Amino acid sequence: MSISLSKRIQSISVSATVAMNQKTQELKAEGVDIINLTVGEPDFFTPDDIKQACKDAIDQNYSFYSAVEGYPELRKAVCHKFKRDNGLNYQPNEVMVSNGAKHCIANALQCLIDSGDEVIIPSPYWVSYADMVKLASGTPVILDTQKESGYKLTAPQLEAAITPATKMLLLCSPCNPTGAVYSYDELQALAKVIEKYPKIWVMADEIYEHINYVGAHHSMAEFDSIHNRVIVVNGVSKGYAMTGYRIGFMAAHADLIKACGKLQGQFTTNPCSISQRAALYALNGSTEVCKQMNEAYLRRRNLVINALRQIPGIVPNEPEGAFYVFPDITAYFGKTDGNRVILNDQDFCLYLLEKAFVSTVPGSAFGDGRCIRISFSNKDEVLMEAMQRIKQALALLS
Repeated sequence: MSISLSKRIQSISVSATVAMNQKTQELKAEGVDIINLTVGEPDFFTPDDIKQACKDAIDQNYSFYSAVEGYPELRKAVCHKFKRDNGLNYQPNEVMVSNGAKHCIANALQCLIDSGDEVIIPSPYWVSYADMVKLASGTPVILDTQKESGYKLTAPQLEAAITPATKMLLLCSPCNPTGAVYSYDELQALAKVIEKYPKIWVMADEIYEHINYVGAHHSMAEFDSIHNRVIVVNGVSKGYAMTGYRIGFMAAHADLIKACGKLQGQFTTNPCSISQRAALYALNGSTEVCKQMNEAYLRRRNLVINALRQIPGIVPNEPEGAFYVFPDITAYFGKTDGNRVILNDQDFCLYLLEKAFVSTVPGSAFGDGRCIRISFSNKDEVLMEAMQRIKQALALLS
C-alpha cells in the first residue's frame, strides 16, 4: 500500500545526526564494536542532587498539567538565570518553557515566519535550522563562513545578504558544529547592522553557553537597540547533562511569548511536569557542575585535536566552545583502499564506520561537505581509541 504524504513532510530531510546515530545503534545491536562520535549530548550523568529533585517531585505529586508556558516558579528561575549569568533583564511574561531548545526554536519560527520570509543562517549550521525554516514556509538564506575567519558571520556579510524579505537572523554561539564563539565586539558589529532594519528579528541559540573555552559568554540580547527583537533560546540539556529531560526555555518580547504559548497549547501543552521541577532546582543552584564538565570537555578537545593533527591530510579547526571538532577531510577525496573510492564526505563517514568502526557525521548535513563533525563528548580513553582506529583506517587509502 502506498500513501500520499504531505508536500510539507516530503520537502524536508531526515536529520543526519539522528540517522547516523540510528545506524550506529543498529550495528551495536548486531554486536559490532562501534565507537559513536555522532551524538550531540554530554556523556555525563545528570548530577545526583538534580536527580533527587526529580524524585522528590514525583513523591510530591507533581503529576498534573502545569501552565502551558511552564510553572510560574520555573519561569521566575529562568529570569534569575538570565540576570545572574548574562546580565539580562526579563520578566516572567517574557519567558516560556518548552520541550527542549529545539521546540523553542520551532515555536518562534512558526509564530514569526510566513511564506516568502527569508531567514539568514550562517553556514556551517546545525542540521535542523534550514528544515525548520522550511516547515514554517520560510526561505533559508545560507551564508558561507570560512575556517580562516573562525567560521563566524561578519557584519559586511550580513548587510550584503539583507533584502526586503529578510525577517530573521538565526545565530548559534557557541556554534554547533564548528564551536565558534562570538565575542562582544563581533556581536556588537552584527547588532549595529540589525538595528538599521526594524523588521528583522534575531534568534540567538545559546544552548551551549556553559561549554565555552575562551571566557565570558555574550548574547545579542545585550544590545538595547535590538533587545526587543532578540529571541534568546537556552535550556538545561547541554550544560547540566539533562538532554533526556527535554526542557528548553526562551526569552523574548511578551507578545511573542504569548503567541508561542498559544501555539504550544495546541500542539503539546506543557513540558513534562517532573522535568520542570528538576530544571527549577538546577537553575536555582550553583553552576559549579557546569564548570567541572567544561574543564573535562576542554581536556578532551585538546586530546582530539592533537590526535587529529597526527593524521596526514586531516585539518582540524580549534573550537572555542561546544563539544565538536569540524575537521577538513578533502585531502582524502579521490583516494581508495582498492575496493571503494572516497568521493565526498558521506563516503568518508561510511568508510570510517565500516572500516574503523567509528561513526561520525558528514559535514554536508551542516552545510559544508569539506568537513565531518566529530563529537568529543566521550571518555578520554574512548576518544583515544577512536582516533587510533581512524588513523589506521585512513592509512589504508592511497
